[in-house]
Amino acid sequence: MSTEPETTEQTGPGTPDPGADDGLRHDDPVGEGGTSGGGVSKNSAPEGGAAAEGDASGAGRSAGGGASEGAASTEGGASVAGTTAADGASEAGAASGGGVAPDAGGDPEDGAGASGAEAEPSDGSNGSDGSGGGEKSEAEAELAAQRVERERIEQRKAERKGPIESGGKLSGKAADLLAAVRAVESGEKPSATVFAEPEPAPRRAAPEPAPRPRTVAPEAATAPAGPAPETVQAVRRVLAQGGAPETLAPQVAAALGEAAEERLHADPWQLLHVSGVRPEQADGFARALLGAECGPDDERRGRAFTVWLLEQAALAGHTALEAPALTAALAQRAVPDPEAALNGTLAEGEALVFQDALDDAPATEEADEDGERPVRVLVGLERYALAEESLADGLARLINSAPKEGGSASDWQRAAASAESSAAELLRAVAGHGLVLHTGGEASRVEPARLLGEAGRLGLRAWAATHSPLGRDGFGQLLRRLPREQEPSEAPAPPVATVAGLLSGAEGPGRDEDGSLALDLLVVLDAPQLDVETAALLVESLPDGARLVLAGDPAVLWSVGPGRVFADLLAARVCPQIASRLPDPGPLGELVSGIGAGELNQVAAPGKEVVIVPVRDAGEAVHRTVQLVADSVPRAIGVPAEQTVVITPGHGGAAGTGALNAALKERLNPGPGRFGGFDPGDRIAYSPAPGRTLPGQVVKADAEGLHLSCSGAHVVVPKERVETQLRHGWALTAHQAVGGRWPAVVVVLPGDASQALSRPWVYTAFSRAARHLSVVHGVEQALPRAVAEIPARPRTTRLPALLQPPAQDPGTQEQTAG
Repeated sequence: MSTEPETTEQTGPGTPDPGADDGLRHDDPVGEGGTSGGGVSKNSAPEGGAAAEGDASGAGRSAGGGASEGAASTEGGASVAGTTAADGASEAGAASGGGVAPDAGGDPEDGAGASGAEAEPSDGSNGSDGSGGGEKSEAEAELAAQRVERERIEQRKAERKGPIESGGKLSGKAADLLAAVRAVESGEKPSATVFAEPEPAPRRAAPEPAPRPRTVAPEAATAPAGPAPETVQAVRRVLAQGGAPETLAPQVAAALGEAAEERLHADPWQLLHVSGVRPEQADGFARALLGAECGPDDERRGRAFTVWLLEQAALAGHTALEAPALTAALAQRAVPDPEAALNGTLAEGEALVFQDALDDAPATEEADEDGERPVRVLVGLERYALAEESLADGLARLINSAPKEGGSASDWQRAAASAESSAAELLRAVAGHGLVLHTGGEASRVEPARLLGEAGRLGLRAWAATHSPLGRDGFGQLLRRLPREQEPSEAPAPPVATVAGLLSGAEGPGRDEDGSLALDLLVVLDAPQLDVETAALLVESLPDGARLVLAGDPAVLWSVGPGRVFADLLAARVCPQIASRLPDPGPLGELVSGIGAGELNQVAAPGKEVVIVPVRDAGEAVHRTVQLVADSVPRAIGVPAEQTVVITPGHGGAAGTGALNAALKERLNPGPGRFGGFDPGDRIAYSPAPGRTLPGQVVKADAEGLHLSCSGAHVVVPKERVETQLRHGWALTAHQAVGGRWPAVVVVLPGDASQALSRPWVYTAFSRAARHLSVVHGVEQALPRAVAEIPARPRTTRLPALLQPPAQDPGTQEQTAG
């Protein structure tokens, strides 16, 4: 396998991939906007085909040597593909694209129904009598089809002239449709008002590509719980007065509370509290409300901009910002006096200021004379400042307290002696410490699993927690494979839960009478995904004497929420750190390990574990991705489409999750998307909270909402939350995929994604594959450059400084020495 990008100029449709052979073909013909299938030929076979925009062409498979493949599709008609063997036998497959595909052996243009009208073939109209003899010519077949169509048109005209009693022969939707047609024909109503959403023409029962899913307003949506209607109405009036969209009224009322109207009149820049509102939009709103009183030096504007910048920093992962960086950002936003704006925000208590000592800062003459250590001034929101301080206090409690007895020291030593290498080191570290860090890849999870088993045998209440349900299920399977004393029928369920389920009480051991988690040892897998707020809640929930093991791969993407808890703890070195020496096996493990070290290596993949698929643009990337998921990977690797996931850098763009999911839905689960764009059987990504993504499947929809199955759990999403909490889940971002693994992964790297790539992103995306990885590659040299040169973006946090012991005052040191 070669991960070096190939020039797209040399790779066109029909060019074989270097990493693919007849068992995994990625060189099928590419049409514009269409989706072509792929065929397998045993001998060398010329390929050709075309797909018109908006259709899908099928593909046949040759049964003998010297085969040729072909595909053709017409917009709004039918697509046909067939192969002709050397002995003259032929095979054809067809996919309906708005009409009915003709039988094998017929001409692709005959009977395709290009007009989109409902057509029923009569005797001899399809150019073949089915016996292989007495076939009509093309011209005769066309004339016969035209005659049949003219007869049908004349028959319809004759029927229309006759009287049709309303409700006599038709009923239901058909009767309503007839009444609407009559109203338009008589001039009573314009067609635009009657046919606001035209229904598709009835067709014969044949598989059809569905329209792209769209958001459909539910018919009987219940009003969501929120601010009082009078509050929303009052806010709507203020927004209209200031020229802001009135649709923001519910969000503004929810963010500002019952006094939202008064707060907006007193301070129009409070509009920035609503997610998605930009500073320039808030400025325009304020000018409309305040008129001549509005100015860039308004202290209300300075405070609002300061808080907004801190909120944006939190979205980027920072728990605080250095004061010089914050004032520089305020200056860029045309705040005349950034220092005054910052001081005003601190005076009003809307932000907090901190001074953290810098141990690694260069010494200065002034610092030496005064005997003081250099400090950095940080500004942060109270929410994240308190969470970070609470986390530091809780970690210090674990580090400094004696772990609860669970077996004697000799018992722990015997358990460690029976283990190997880093697993033994992990057992010895946990035996005597309340906080331990464990690092390693996917293969290293067997070591925390061994720790849980030994702790249970020593009488400790031991549990594991993962970031996602997929990780929970995978770790549970690993625990079941370990040797156990009980018979399989008597063994309890694996002690593993998700972090969210553990904290909410929906999963795990529950809580004791003091409100603490009823456990003695907690192993948190996927620890890099812990943000400061979640980590603080978790540590605060542990009882005194409990042991905490944070385990994970430090090379993956950090948490979606603010903070970098695992990386900060590794850097602080305040507790034992055990690095696993179990490498991930196979070509995939070799590739991912190299990426973690900043190298994109070529690896041998004799079993097609890694395949590169060069593409030239986003349209071709979408086409090849659908082909891989639906055809090539199931056929050549044996992994069905439902066990394959697509990973791409973002949601938007021509090859983002939106475009990819729409194309994959059309191919894998076509449907009208009647419930907010979703149909039963759709794969989904459900996000009940920021940073949490639950993969699942749509089961049904009713008055309660959309019913989902997420890793065996039944979830109902109310109608009003479908649009904000649900996306289709065939294609995910790397952040959505972290914490889970799939048998096959297709990573899509379109040309416009080069700016979003970094070493952690590539490492995370590639390491989600357990058996097979296909890389749809269109970023050329940006991929190796990202792996070699672009590490994780730094985050400003306070946790390392909070974990360090307080420095002793020099005067106190002199008195103690004397």
